[in-house]
Amino acid sequence: ASRLRLSGLCFFLQVLNILLFAVFVRYSPESSPGQCPPQLNCSQRNQDSGFQQPRFQDVHIQVLLSFGLLVAFLSRYGPGSAVISILIIAFAIQWAVLIQVFFYFFLNGKIYVGAQSMVSADFCTTAVLISTGAVLGRANPVQMLLLALLEVTLCTLNEYILLSLMGVSDSGRSLTVHTFGAYFGLMVSRVLYQPRKDKRKREKRQDMGHQTDVFAVIGTIYLWIFWPSFTSATTVHDNANNWAVLNTYFSLVASTVATFILSPVLYEESTPRMVQIQDATLAGMAVMGMAGEMLVTPFGALIAGFLVGLISPLGFRFFTPVLHSRLKIQDTCGVHNIHGLPGILGALLGTLLTLMATADTYGDRLELVFPLVAQGSRTVTDQVLIQLGALPLTLLLATLGGWLTG
Repeated sequence: ASRLRLSGLCFFLQVLNILLFAVFVRYSPESSPGQCPPQLNCSQRNQDSGFQQPRFQDVHIQVLLSFGLLVAFLSRYGPGSAVISILIIAFAIQWAVLIQVFFYFFLNGKIYVGAQSMVSADFCTTAVLISTGAVLGRANPVQMLLLALLEVTLCTLNEYILLSLMGVSDSGRSLTVHTFGAYFGLMVSRVLYQPRKDKRKREKRQDMGHQTDVFAVIGTIYLWIFWPSFTSATTVHDNANNWAVLNTYFSLVASTVATFILSPVLYEESTPRMVQIQDATLAGMAVMGMAGEMLVTPFGALIAGFLVGLISPLGFRFFTPVLHSRLKIQDTCGVHNIHGLPGILGALLGTLLTLMATADTYGDRLELVFPLVAQGSRTVTDQVLIQLGALPLTLLLATLGGWLTG
């Protein structure tokens, strides 16, 4: 019966996507007549050229491989969860393209998509994968698909409110991906909590075999290679993404070193397990989501990465048991420590750096990072208040949406 439910739901959702794509979705009409045959509806090359090759490819590989391998650390659920992650990615990308372009690109009754639309869909899919890490082992594939169906819609709504209506600067998605995905999943986990199963011993991240360590090694390598492109994928201008790439690298190296400082103190092992390094890598990158393209400076990125690299293992050691015992939240993959807390810290860091949003400090980059401030339609104080207000709004939408979904 469960197999038939999954098969039927997949059939229904895929047919629905096909019909909606057939009625509404077209390629972007702008193209070069000399390079594109007139009978083809080619994508918008001028706007999407910066996304097509390195960025779109890097972001998609990051989502597919890194996050697919992140859930394989548990010997009991790992292989099956990796398979379900691919199913979620395959569905969520289609659904996210439809929902996002309804908000952003709806024109004359048609939805025009290009590589930039696919990058935005990958961002939303990443938030879904973060949420599934909080309910791993307690939700079946049918429930995972329904979670993706609802979360993509709410995640897109949150992104539209923050980025388009409020004008929040969050290029690396500290709020719209990391924070939203983490607390959405944690609230779903809280609703799905079953006291009668609480007597079962949960698998610990430290009690893993050689095979799961291999998965963690591969996933961590892909994180190091492709996540800087993930952080800088939303800007077309080459001179604007250099800061995001460099700051992300500085943050992740500092957070990784911090893991080697705390792990021997908190645990009996002389060196950290590979999964702990993987967690530190994710935390160091999440904290640079909003602040990456801002004037954080190299030493500032090192400080931020170092601090979050200390906070994440402390959260696993002390805060995760409190979540389970007091709040009845079973956080299987520890998304609160590697996405939630770093996402909040990244949002606060970005808000603090917004105080420096002046033409004297940013120069020509001010138009790229804070366009409304550069145009004079918004003061620096207004931008700071809006950046700060985006955090509670995201938490509200994530927790309320997660509760309804659960």
